[in-house]
Amino acid sequence: MSGAIAFPLFIDGSAGRLFAIHVAPARGEDCTGEAVLYLPPFAEEMNRARRVAILQARTLAARGVGTLILDPYGTGDSEGDFEKSSWEIWRSDTRSGLAWLHAQGYRRCSLLGLRLGACLALDVAAKASDIDLSRLVLWQPVQRGEIFLNHFLRIRIAAGLRDGTGTGKETVRALRRRLAQGEILEIAGYGLTPELAAAIDAMNIVDLALKCRRPLAWIELVPQVETGLAPASRAAIERLSGAGLDVRTEAVVGPPFWSIEETTLIPELCERTAELWNDPVR
Repeated sequence: MSGAIAFPLFIDGSAGRLFAIHVAPARGEDCTGEAVLYLPPFAEEMNRARRVAILQARTLAARGVGTLILDPYGTGDSEGDFEKSSWEIWRSDTRSGLAWLHAQGYRRCSLLGLRLGACLALDVAAKASDIDLSRLVLWQPVQRGEIFLNHFLRIRIAAGLRDGTGTGKETVRALRRRLAQGEILEIAGYGLTPELAAAIDAMNIVDLALKCRRPLAWIELVPQVETGLAPASRAAIERLSGAGLDVRTEAVVGPPFWSIEETTLIPELCERTAELWNDPVR
């Protein structure tokens, strides 16, 4: 992994310049001509997951696979404010990232999405039949946007109770009502717009995957190997398999690093993910 070449850059997106990190195989190593576009999770989860994303990119580079770690518009070090972003812009940013990789000479590209980024990967693949993707890899995908959004709204409620600014009247239902009335909500430093909230609310991993109709690799972290995938995940995968989709599953022991403030690296997750590239594209 020490031979990987990593450098920051900006690429042009539809709404502004996008910051990215390109991690490429070192010169002289056996480059496969393949690349991965990493799509991060939502809000603060993105920052907490960055070190694992870098480790994954270096692990893939050791196998001759390049990676582009992308900050969608309004996030990370990309241009724009978070509240000016939208799901449609992020979908366009994904296409911009894939186009950049192809322009560098990579012949085949895959998408690797974490949490809400997994939903974005499926959505892009479903809506763009012209994109030739080798693999779709889902890390701990958000399965129902409604539940995810409720959890995000509870961050604001909990913060208000901790610092004494809460009125005691804020509830998930009340916050949803304010969004429906067109208000932008400030949550943990992020301005959540009604439009973005509505897009997240409508997400359903099974529906997205059925529209996508591509082979998937579904990888989750579990507290112990005997646990296996969560019951909700098994139910979703059974539905997809029953509909004829090719779904490869992996369970890796480790903590939910996207929700932990301390830096947490999970080498086994990165190695198991990189092993997908040992198999021929299905």
